[in-house]
Amino acid sequence: MKWPANSYNCSGWEGEMAERIAAFDWRDTELGPIQRWSHSLQSAVRFLLGSPLPLVMLWGKRGSMIYNDAYSLFAGGRHPFLLGKPVEEGWPEVAEFNRNVVDTCLAGGTLSYKDKELTLLRSGVPEQVWMDLHYSPVADDDGRPAGVIAVVFETTEKVLAERERRVAEEKLLKLTQTLEERVAEAVTARVEAEERFRQVQKLEAIGNLTGGVAHDFNNVLQILSSNLELVRLATRQTPNLEGRFGAMSAAIARGSKLASQMLAFARRQPLNPRTTNLTKLLGSMSELMLRALPESITLTVEVAPDVNNIDVDRNQLENALLNLVINSKDAIGKAGRILVDVRNFAGGNQLPGGPTLPVGDYVKLSVTDNGQGMSATVQARMFEPFYSTKPEGHGTGLGLSMVFGFVTQSAGFIDVETELGKGTTISLYFPACDGDESVDERVANPHALHGGETILVAEDDSAVRLAAIDMLAQLGYKVLSAHDGDSALAVLQKGPPVDLLFTDVVMPGTVRSSELAAIASAPPHRAAVVFASGYLRDIISHEGRLEEGVTLLAKPYSLDELAKAVRLALDSRD
Repeated sequence: MKWPANSYNCSGWEGEMAERIAAFDWRDTELGPIQRWSHSLQSAVRFLLGSPLPLVMLWGKRGSMIYNDAYSLFAGGRHPFLLGKPVEEGWPEVAEFNRNVVDTCLAGGTLSYKDKELTLLRSGVPEQVWMDLHYSPVADDDGRPAGVIAVVFETTEKVLAERERRVAEEKLLKLTQTLEERVAEAVTARVEAEERFRQVQKLEAIGNLTGGVAHDFNNVLQILSSNLELVRLATRQTPNLEGRFGAMSAAIARGSKLASQMLAFARRQPLNPRTTNLTKLLGSMSELMLRALPESITLTVEVAPDVNNIDVDRNQLENALLNLVINSKDAIGKAGRILVDVRNFAGGNQLPGGPTLPVGDYVKLSVTDNGQGMSATVQARMFEPFYSTKPEGHGTGLGLSMVFGFVTQSAGFIDVETELGKGTTISLYFPACDGDESVDERVANPHALHGGETILVAEDDSAVRLAAIDMLAQLGYKVLSAHDGDSALAVLQKGPPVDLLFTDVVMPGTVRSSELAAIASAPPHRAAVVFASGYLRDIISHEGRLEEGVTLLAKPYSLDELAKAVRLALDSRD
C-alpha cells in the first residue's frame, strides 16, 4: 500500500500490518493523527515493519501499541485488537509487568529477560508461556525517550523440551542407579506371571475335562434316577423295599451334587441370576450357617446398611458362602471366630492377593477366620478340584473350586489373604446393580401337576429318552419322541399338534436344539419349551447365564421336578 502523501517518507512498505497501520484512526491515541507523526516515530515504524523479528513498539506514557507481521502471529487471538491499544489494556493479565517496562524505558533504561515465564490469554484461555524479552527506549525528534521498542522471542517449546529432557535424564539416572534391582523385579514378575498363566491353563484344562465327565455322569444318573422312580411307582405295595429305594435315592443325590460341583468349577453350571438383596439373603442364611458350626466357634455377620444389590444366582451364592464358612470352621479346629462382612467396594485398584479389579462399583463379601492359615504351596492349589488338605473321607476337594468357578462365571473376582498361624480372608467381588430385588412369581400349581397335553421328547440317549417318555406317560401326558433335531423337526412339521417340546440341549443332527425350540414356540405350533441338560453350553445361554424366558431342567431330575417344570411351562404360555 501507499502511505498518505503528507506523511513524509512513509511510503513503499508492504504487508498486512503496513495496511492496518495506515488505515487505523490514530487521532484518539498518544501518537495523534498519522499525518502529524514525527520523523523519529516514522523511522521507528519503518524499522519495525521491515524487521523479520517479532517487534512491538509502545508509544507514550500509556504505551500505545504498534507491531509488525511477525508479532501479529505471536499475538494469536489478540490480533488485531492490540493495534493502537494501551499495553495495559491490550494485555491486562500482565499489566503490572508492562507498566514497569514502559516506566523504566521512558526514563532511559533498558530491560532484558531470559526465558521469562508469563501467563497470557492469547486465545481466551490461560496459557503458560516462556519468552526472551528485550526492551529499549525510542527517542523522539527532541532526543528524549518517547516510546519503547520490544523484541519478543517465544521460547515455550524450548523450555518445555529442556524440562522434559532434564526429567527424560533424572529418570534415566534413577533407572541406571537401580538397574540391577529393576531387572530382578522384572524377572520375578515374569516368573510370577508365567506361573499364573500356567495355573490358568491348568485350571482351564481340568475344567474342560471335568465338564465333559459331568455331562456323561449326569446322563448315567438320569437313567438311574428315572428308572428308580418308575420302579418305585410300580412297587408301591411293597413296603419292605422303601428303605432300599431311599438309600439309592440318597446315593443319586450325592452323585448329582458332585457333578454340580464339577460343573461349577468348569464354569459350565447353568446360572439363573436375579437381582439379590444381600441384607435379606444373609439374614435368612444366618441360622443355616450357625447350624454348620459348633458352639465353640463364634459367627459374626456384618452387612453395611447402604450395601448395593447384585445380579447373581441366589442358590449358588448361598452354596458358595456356606462352603467358605465350613472351610473356615475346619481351619479353626476347636475354638475361634468367623466374620462374614458385606460392604460396597470401588474397583480400579490391585487387590491384596494379586488380581486387579476393573473400574466400577462392586459388592465385597468376605469370610475371615482366625484359623491356621495356608502355606504358599496350599494357596497355589486351593482352587484345584479334588485337592484337599482334609483327612481322607472328610471332603471332596470341590468346595473352593466350586466357589472359584461360580464367582468367575458370575463376572466376579475372588481374592485371598492368608498367613500361617493367623488366619485367612477370602473375598468375593460382584458387580453392583441398581435394580430392585427380583421376585419369581411363576409357581406351578401343586394340585395340577398332571395333564393330558401332547409332549414331544427329543433326546439322543435312548435310555434317557425312554425313561423320560415313561415318566411323562405316568403323569398322564401324550408323548411323541425323536432321537435328534432333524427327526424332531419332522415330527413338528408332519405330526399331530404339539403342546410342549422337551428337548436335550446338545443333540446330533443339523438342527440345533435352540433352532428347534424357536420353531416349536412360533406359529402355528406355539408350543411351550423345556430344555434338559447335564452340561450347559452356549446354545441356550450367554456366558453361562440362561437367556430370558428359558426353562432348564438340570439332569438328573426327579419325577416331581419334571412334573413341576412341564406344568409351569404349559401354564405360562401366552
